Amino acid sequence: KKSSYMFVTGPDVVKTVTNEVVSAEQLGGANTHTKKSSVADCAFENDVEALSEVRRLIDFLPLNNRERPPVRPFFDETGRIEKSLDTLIPDNANKPYDMKELIFKTADEADFYEIQAEFAKNIVIGFIRLEGRTVGVVANQPMVLAGCLDIDSSRKAARFVRFCDAFEIPLLTLVDVPGFLPGTSQEYGGVIKHGAKLLFAYGEATVPKVTIITRKAYGGAYDVMSSKHLRGDFNYAWPTAEIAVMGAKGATEIIHRADLDQAEKIAQYTKDYEDRFANPFIAAERGFIDEIIQPHSTRKRVCRAFASLRNKKLKNPWKKHDNIPL
Repeated sequence: KKSSYMFVTGPDVVKTVTNEVVSAEQLGGANTHTKKSSVADCAFENDVEALSEVRRLIDFLPLNNRERPPVRPFFDETGRIEKSLDTLIPDNANKPYDMKELIFKTADEADFYEIQAEFAKNIVIGFIRLEGRTVGVVANQPMVLAGCLDIDSSRKAARFVRFCDAFEIPLLTLVDVPGFLPGTSQEYGGVIKHGAKLLFAYGEATVPKVTIITRKAYGGAYDVMSSKHLRGDFNYAWPTAEIAVMGAKGATEIIHRADLDQAEKIAQYTKDYEDRFANPFIAAERGFIDEIIQPHSTRKRVCRAFASLRNKKLKNPWKKHDNIPL
């Protein structure tokens, strides 16, 4: 921080060519690259902290792409019950909560190494250990933009998923996503193509994939977040999960457009839609969810799922290279 810079052309060249006056820090400092451009994954105060954190990161990774990630001794109970998770989801569906709390309470010894913490904060990525084994985590963050997916978060998560797949690191996906972020800036920026990067990354990944839906999982964003349709191995849902094409109010206004002027009827239709779809049981009936689990047993169920997938072998059809939507 405040001492390192990266840029293709420096401030002097920028001034000469475009007449923009910009400092080296603004143009290519640590803040710029960790918060805006995502060129850098993390920034640190000094060399000592940087080296310490790099050592911690490498401790999670295998020696190369043919080796398995290292297994470390762990001192946490596999079947640990976390009663506090039963009250993590607020009663009001529009209230946020911190998804990192679930990550910390699921991981061995609450150890979570977050990557790109300052960029696209509506999605959280990083490494944890379960039973001493490295697992990559991708999680929506309801505290930022209600956990919506957008261009930046899709790119951030897609690259991480592909990294984990390249080094045989299993993937845990925690889902609370109300959809893709709407707006002209997103559409003009190509959110369809960037969202497809994440879809492609999950579909292509052959590592063990375990997904937990905690609350909202709507529309295309539900599909993209390691759903059963993208070869998810175990897809669990909490009882608070809502899996549908869209929220009850929006869906009702489209289905019953003819009755929009009758508030009572619309309210009744909305309630009927909520009763029918604002729960994970319909999705479970159709096989899109393997099991509905209690929040307090999340760690136990996830550990058991990954243990059963340790010898998973899956190969994609041979090709020279894939054609990810760039």
